[in-house]
Amino acid sequence: MISILDHDFSQLNNFLTILQPTQLLILVDENTHEYCLPTLLGNLETEIPFEIIEIEAGEELKTLETAAQLWEILTEFETDRKALMINLGGGVITDMGGFIASTYKRGIPFINIPTTLLGMCDASIGGKTGIDHQFLKNIIGTFAHPEHIFVFPEFLNTLPFEQLRSGFAEMLKHGLIADQNHWKDLISIKDLTAENIFPFIERSMNIKQNVVGQDFREQNIRKTLNFGHTIGHAVESLFLLKGKPITHGEAVAMGMICETRISKLQDLISEETETQIISSLRKFYPHLDITEFSPEEILNLMKNDKKNSFGNINFSLIKRIGNATFDCSIPIENIKEALIYYQKLD
Repeated sequence: MISILDHDFSQLNNFLTILQPTQLLILVDENTHEYCLPTLLGNLETEIPFEIIEIEAGEELKTLETAAQLWEILTEFETDRKALMINLGGGVITDMGGFIASTYKRGIPFINIPTTLLGMCDASIGGKTGIDHQFLKNIIGTFAHPEHIFVFPEFLNTLPFEQLRSGFAEMLKHGLIADQNHWKDLISIKDLTAENIFPFIERSMNIKQNVVGQDFREQNIRKTLNFGHTIGHAVESLFLLKGKPITHGEAVAMGMICETRISKLQDLISEETETQIISSLRKFYPHLDITEFSPEEILNLMKNDKKNSFGNINFSLIKRIGNATFDCSIPIENIKEALIYYQKLD
């Protein structure tokens, strides 16, 4: 369930009244602690005892070490299985918080209050939790639905432009794989501001929720949500490994360009469609310099992608704008050609 919060957070307060958890554990990073937590606490109407747990911001902290620290904190708080974890933050917080909640004492309930565009449209929805390990994105995780997702649109006004642009990549992906009209609406935006993006957020949320509702365990159609991520995650991991992290959206945009090229090489789309998709993506996203990474380095990381089977690197690809296919096993030479194509774009 997803609720758009009003200004007094009445839906959240009603939810807590009905659920009556023994304890609230509010997970934040230093950014959401400063910019979003005061709004949450100012509107929280409950006698339930709560604890604030703060971690540092950034993908670099989404690790087993951080998870172990959080499990220890819950133990020190004598948290029981009727406590509720509230994940107040972006994708890192909802991924991490969901993972901690779903594994502590074999699972305690949690809710997500996403504060970034990426969190609202993608990371908080779908019941995937996860942490990174050895610079592999979300390689450890669980399938666990939040009890509820509460969205407060005004949190978007706290975001720097780079974070808005990052989340916008997932919205563009939703249009490419499932809704041509959504894609057209999004690429018509001339200025990426919270005000201009917000009218289209609910549609993106619904697309994600609809796909997940058909295939929670990612056996078939849910794999289409990974368009742009097979290459994107590998490149994101390499930048993280080099100590030069990029935003998730920048990586996914780069991945979508490469995987659009692969879609053309596989004769799934026309040259006209390829050109339209790639030129639209390049309008919003800077070119990433991947020349320091060899195709072999990128391919080696792609081999750890969770969608792979029987040693094959499986892709989700575009058949036309608004429609995607999945489990596409691609010749290595086409993957390398797409990476070289991307390098030459700038």
